[in-house]
Amino acid sequence: MKTMKAAVIFASGFLLGICVAAIAYGIHRSHIDLALKAQRVRDHAFMALDRASGGLLGAQVRAAKLKHIVPPAPYFPPGSIWAQDVSHAPLDPQSSTMIAWLSDAGGWGNDNKMQIDLGIRVLQADAGTPMVPLREGTDWIYDSDNISEVPLPAGGGFEGHSGYGCPDHGDCHLIVVDRGAGKLYETWRTEYADNVLSADYAVVWNLNRVYPPSGLGDQCTSADAAGFPIAPLVFNADELALGSINHAIRFTLPPPRIRAHYFVHPATHAGGPSGPMSAPPMGAHFRLKASFDMSNLTPPARVVATAMQKYGMFLADEGSIALTAQNDQDTEMKYAELGFDSHSLRALKVTDFEVVDGGTPIRLTDNCVRNP
Repeated sequence: MKTMKAAVIFASGFLLGICVAAIAYGIHRSHIDLALKAQRVRDHAFMALDRASGGLLGAQVRAAKLKHIVPPAPYFPPGSIWAQDVSHAPLDPQSSTMIAWLSDAGGWGNDNKMQIDLGIRVLQADAGTPMVPLREGTDWIYDSDNISEVPLPAGGGFEGHSGYGCPDHGDCHLIVVDRGAGKLYETWRTEYADNVLSADYAVVWNLNRVYPPSGLGDQCTSADAAGFPIAPLVFNADELALGSINHAIRFTLPPPRIRAHYFVHPATHAGGPSGPMSAPPMGAHFRLKASFDMSNLTPPARVVATAMQKYGMFLADEGSIALTAQNDQDTEMKYAELGFDSHSLRALKVTDFEVVDGGTPIRLTDNCVRNP
């Protein structure tokens, strides 16, 4: 016991020293988000120390934290398409063609590696969270919701950033859940200055509604190109720690590997990809084959793979990093404590998947008609 206590004290000091060093180094690299960089260094250090202790350090941390984790509540009522069991759903007639073409075209982005983007944040709000004015951005999308303010939780941040700054002018999604009010706020290309938010797209999802297959409405986009909500399709470290993900998962492909001008439900928009008719359309519903051998995956990676078999994953946007998970700044458990990182699912190839039948592809017209 004394040996373990000494190891924990040493680990804490070691991690603190590494974080300080990372921050000092980052002073000369202003274009790097210091907090995220320090977190990555800290996570790698924790994993190394856990291995050195034979897994005892990580086991103690996990056991203590599991007692405080509340199982995530579903975002939408029963019947939501994002939580439907499709393990026995029929295949798309073109499933084999799409999978073969995608494999030959290079598979996933990032040199055909199934990598995970751990940068997206899902923030929690309540009745006491201050509301901040929202203004239209310079490239405001016409079918956005007409909302004038958004709750902005203290200590939150945009996608890929530790705070409310978007220095790279990237996607910078802002995702805020107010379960008490039954609302999910999602914005895209978000900026924050002088206590005012601006965004190029904004939507408020009704968490008390079961949306139809046409979602917000055919030909309508969202903060994701396909017209999906983002938060219900990203998994997090607490779910991995509890051993189950009870919903479908979001994934992306490079634009040339997505069929141009077409989408299938539950997608309602096609974005701007450039792939041929043999490519999967936006909204394609991939399912990990039941025959996939999970024996070489780590326990948390098996949790994700099992969800891919039961609920599948939806093609939601264009991108080079296939999967998206919630950043662990906003969860009780941390990925490093689970031995999980952005490369934990690299063993999964395109040919390990099949495509669930999504119905007749719909041609993009951009004539958005919102569902009542």
